[in-house]
Amino acid sequence: MRTLLGFDFGLQRIGVAVGQEITGTATALETVTAVNGKPDWKTLSELVQTWQPDALVVGLPLHADGSEADITQTVKRFIRQLEGRFHLPVYSMDERLSSRVAGDLPSHHQQEQAGKGIDAVAARVILQDWLETQDRKHE
Repeated sequence: MRTLLGFDFGLQRIGVAVGQEITGTATALETVTAVNGKPDWKTLSELVQTWQPDALVVGLPLHADGSEADITQTVKRFIRQLEGRFHLPVYSMDERLSSRVAGDLPSHHQQEQAGKGIDAVAARVILQDWLETQDRKHE
């Protein structure tokens, strides 16, 4: 059973979460601030080193109709950079509702949001959705 890191990519911040296939759950880790509009690769590398994931999951922003958003190509470039830097499988997950869902979570998740940031919670939602999708494929 694999350990995965999930990412909610943004030009200013990247939310990061960790998940386990064995439990089918994900947890918000932290929000990494971009440096001059570019990912903070030093911090991201430290997270990969610490968690030793078997794969990565990145939220793919799409419009409600499924068409690409303005940032979609930038996210695809981030995915290619992750693959090149860490030599791990990288999966994309439709993230159309993740940020809104993260902001709408019940109050028991507010402490998690306050400590980790909304972007990390969005990354948790993306990774949790991906894990649940994989579970359904194996039923």
